[in-house]
Amino acid sequence: MKPHRGYKVVFLPEGRQIEIAGGISLLKAARKAGVTIATRCDGKAGCLMCKVKIEEETAGAVKPPGDIERRKLGSQLNDGVRLACQAVVRGDVRVTVPEDPLKAAVRRRLEEARRGHEDELW
Repeated sequence: MKPHRGYKVVFLPEGRQIEIAGGISLLKAARKAGVTIATRCDGKAGCLMCKVKIEEETAGAVKPPGDIERRKLGSQLNDGVRLACQAVVRGDVRVTVPEDPLKAAVRRRLEEARRGHEDELW
């Protein structure tokens, strides 16, 4: 029997990639790849902080959501949103990790300040 290669997981927007064995959650894959996904419940589907978005063309590369995830996410599942702690890899997948809210706020302020400064120059 031919040994199975690992599956490639690409974390966006960073583009960081890792090859892992099937059966591992996206949260564990992210940790191995050095990608930060916030969580308080340590992967027990309790805090809902580890929401990620699975790229539509690779949606079949993760195990379908179970009852807990369906109850907690509801219609968000239709938009490709999954809990990284519950989404188990079974193929090559591309995942978008939302930007940390604090980092996003700082980035927006810096961009606004930069734009304001550019306006003053002209």
